[in-house]
Amino acid sequence: MTHTWQITTVVDAARARIAIARLAAEHGVPVLARTRLVTALTTQLRQCLTKGGAWRLTLKTIPPSPRGDQSRLWITLCPHSGDGSDADLTWQASAPASERAGDAGSAVVHTRPAALAEALLSADDDTARVLEALTEQEALVAFHREELHQTNQGVLALHAELDAAGRAQQELFAAERAARTEAEEARRRLTFLADASAALTASLNHGEIVRLLPELLIPTYARSADVWLLGDEEEARGHAPRPAAAVVAARTGRPQYAAAQPGGLPGVDDRPPSALHPTRPLLCVPLSARRTALGVLILTPPGDRWDPDDAVMLIELARRAGIAIDNAQRFEHSRDIAETLQRALLTDLPTTPGLRLAARYLPATHGLNVGGDWYDAFRQPDGSLIAVVGDVTGHGLHAAVMMSQLRTALRAYAVDGGTPGQLLTRLHLFLHHLQPDLYATAVIARFRPGEPFLTWAAAGHPPPVLRTPEGRVHTLDDKPGAMLGIPLRQAIEDHTVPLPAGSTLALYTDGLVERRAQGIDPGIQRLTEALSALALPDLAGDLEGAADRVLDPMLRDSEGDDDVCLLLCHFDSGQGTPAVASPSLRR
Repeated sequence: MTHTWQITTVVDAARARIAIARLAAEHGVPVLARTRLVTALTTQLRQCLTKGGAWRLTLKTIPPSPRGDQSRLWITLCPHSGDGSDADLTWQASAPASERAGDAGSAVVHTRPAALAEALLSADDDTARVLEALTEQEALVAFHREELHQTNQGVLALHAELDAAGRAQQELFAAERAARTEAEEARRRLTFLADASAALTASLNHGEIVRLLPELLIPTYARSADVWLLGDEEEARGHAPRPAAAVVAARTGRPQYAAAQPGGLPGVDDRPPSALHPTRPLLCVPLSARRTALGVLILTPPGDRWDPDDAVMLIELARRAGIAIDNAQRFEHSRDIAETLQRALLTDLPTTPGLRLAARYLPATHGLNVGGDWYDAFRQPDGSLIAVVGDVTGHGLHAAVMMSQLRTALRAYAVDGGTPGQLLTRLHLFLHHLQPDLYATAVIARFRPGEPFLTWAAAGHPPPVLRTPEGRVHTLDDKPGAMLGIPLRQAIEDHTVPLPAGSTLALYTDGLVERRAQGIDPGIQRLTEALSALALPDLAGDLEGAADRVLDPMLRDSEGDDDVCLLLCHFDSGQGTPAVASPSLRR
């Protein structure tokens, strides 16, 4: 449906405006859209009247499209000529409408006062509705503005909280990094302290500990390190004067820090700079053990000064080093006493015409160099020579003391004469009554002058090995007696074997041939091979060297946890009186 109006005067414009408003209302155009449409049309009509001339206003109703588009009202205002030359003066507008058709009579507007008044009231009514809607929108806008303000305030507060939380998190991260760094430094110090302590206590040589200390500290914890041991006269003669701080540390037992500025180190006394080293700070830490000063550790810092935690660690390390040095010195003193005792017990071998003797003794390498193995050789009143090798269970000083008692008892029994078996039987009774919980093994060989036979007996001991002049080696494995000292009554038997000139008898303890992983038989086999490899001139001319050549290959796979004893007896042709070497104590 299309309506057209000719606009020439203001009355025509008013009529057209009133008609458009009515038709828009009839077509169901909403109040706000209708008001906007009529207001925009009024503005355009006023402009047209200002320009003058005739204008044509057209209202067209566009029905809904098949695609579902809504019905609309389409308004066109253009010059009356309509030839298209004034296309730029054409104005168009549209508004949504309902599907119901308007009343055609609504397009006719009379100029009666009543009609104009009605149109004016209708326009005011629409304006009131628009103002009411505008008031509602203003209230809604005010509400949303307040809500937005509150939201902004909340956002600002949240931003402030987030900023504070961010700063707190940064502070926590910084504290965490500092704590992690401090923990890593503490772990590094503790690891160094543990490793250094293990290295210091691993040695029982105090000189090695003194040499090791500077190697551990330089260059991480000290630029230079000097160990001053008190009472070391040789070291004192060849060394420069000591700083006064070191002397004070040795006298008082407290660490001293000598520098131009106070160090502020925990547990350390500050002193003026050293006259010997005025430009370098010195940290002098006493090396003490059992409340006795053993020496002083004199250090210069790796940089300008020490970190307090490093100083605490160095003081603890010096304490542990003092204990390690004290233990090493005590061990060395005990070892020297034990070796002196061992050498006193191993007397010189006797000189006998037609018989050469060579002995080797190696105490276990673990602990004191003293043990329960022993060898001995002595004459009986009838001129016979007794050679014995024994082994007391255990190691150390206790075993050495018991060994000396058995050795003395055996010599006392031998004065009354008796065969090797009889001597071992008496020794068995002696040990059983003297030390019921101590046991021993022994083998005794008797050489009688002018008699080409060897008499021997063994009690729980590895069998003797005999090398003939032709180089054949025999293991004398006749049935031995039981161990000495066990709660068993026994009479140990004697055994006799031929002893031609040039023969060599080897008596030994189990430490020479026994290995944990192999047992004793392979060791005895290796001993027989070592003896058979020796030449007869070597045995007759250099029995000492022959003993070393037998011993050295046997000890290559030794664990060093058992005493080793070897006694070689070489039977000559009887011409002359050969010199017999002294016994050898080897480590």
